[in-house]
Amino acid sequence: MFEQLGLVGCGLMGGSFALALKRAGLVRHVVGFSPSESTRERALNMGVVDAIAATAADAAHGSDLVLVAVPVAATQATLTAIAGVLSPTALVMDVGSTKSDVVAAAQGALGQAIGCFVPAHPIAGKEVAGVAHADPALYANCQVILTPSPATGATQLAQANALWRALGCRVRHMSAGAHDAAFAAISHLPHLLAFAMMNSIAAQPAGADFLSLAGPGFRDFTRIAASDPVVWRDIFLANSTEVEAQIASFRTSLDALERAISQADFAGVESLIRRASDSRADWSLGSPPPTK
Repeated sequence: MFEQLGLVGCGLMGGSFALALKRAGLVRHVVGFSPSESTRERALNMGVVDAIAATAADAAHGSDLVLVAVPVAATQATLTAIAGVLSPTALVMDVGSTKSDVVAAAQGALGQAIGCFVPAHPIAGKEVAGVAHADPALYANCQVILTPSPATGATQLAQANALWRALGCRVRHMSAGAHDAAFAAISHLPHLLAFAMMNSIAAQPAGADFLSLAGPGFRDFTRIAASDPVVWRDIFLANSTEVEAQIASFRTSLDALERAISQADFAGVESLIRRASDSRADWSLGSPPPTK
């Protein structure tokens, strides 16, 4: 059990984390900070936090657990703000969707407190943002990726493993670089394609009419296009090298389908579709990596 969670960022991810810890009996007291006064007040009224802090440093002060749940572009400034008040034994985590930039930010911001920091990425979320959508079940049965650096303290890493598992999560360790390459392919590119798809249709003269005819398949494919623009702007720019590599790989695959269609290559079109269909059929959510 943690005595106090210092929650920096009281949105969907941070708010859900606080509620999950409370429901599991893993924390006694939650102090929260958000730049938005209305968000702070709502978090207090919802019972997400037990007290409001005036600054990020105030939330972190005296906390044995600190969660930084801010857009990735704000990570370094946030860690800089709290570095001077952290207990040497505190556990500090983030929930960002990119990790190389977060690790670099922590190395530049935390100084002597770098051992407290365990970079984390819970594979969970919703297409809506804000504390109003905080859900104590958000992290249940999800996968959490930890990307510790050589400077990460062994005690803090063990605490992070135990905490996420106590919330019902499956924990996996990766390097920050391997994480960013993987998630550019399976998360960042799909979001980019969903955004591009909606923009493509909306820009056409008959786009509104087309959308009026859309069914469940289109709804499911484009659900993530409703995601927070600021969050995804920061993710794309923070992981631009890996995202651009995935765009190039996708363009090659799309070109192959376009070429087969333009050439009326029945066998080629079917082969490309079958390859994708078979790959999708062989995949299941949360499946373990293949053995080598």
